[in-house]
Amino acid sequence: MRVLLPEGWTPPQGYANGIEVPAGRIVFIAGQVGWDAQQRFQSEQIAPQFAQALDNVLAVLAQAGGEPHHICRMTAYCCDKPAYLAARAELGAIWRARMGRHYPAMSMIFVSDLLDRPGLIELEATAVLPAAS
Repeated sequence: MRVLLPEGWTPPQGYANGIEVPAGRIVFIAGQVGWDAQQRFQSEQIAPQFAQALDNVLAVLAQAGGEPHHICRMTAYCCDKPAYLAARAELGAIWRARMGRHYPAMSMIFVSDLLDRPGLIELEATAVLPAAS
């Protein structure tokens, strides 16, 4: 995986502008919200929901034999911008605990609502795993 940073651009913080990945097995992970395996929300706060949603993404990825560093693209949908901004430091710590310093190409989209209530954030991802040998 190679991070793409055009010449002269200031490096972004917490994401990559682009990622180049050699051919491999592509894993598409549907939007995951902050509920547990039984589809129950344990919290109505953004940080615990983010942690659970990220854990859910990583659990689906692990089912395919993938690891966090295989994620090359992630999109986050959040319906509470003030809560997100207030929790950025905590969200960053949650990210680093699970993903280390791996930052894929990412987008953050603020939306009016999510389908699964009382969800505040939803994460979807694309990963590229090495081709099977």
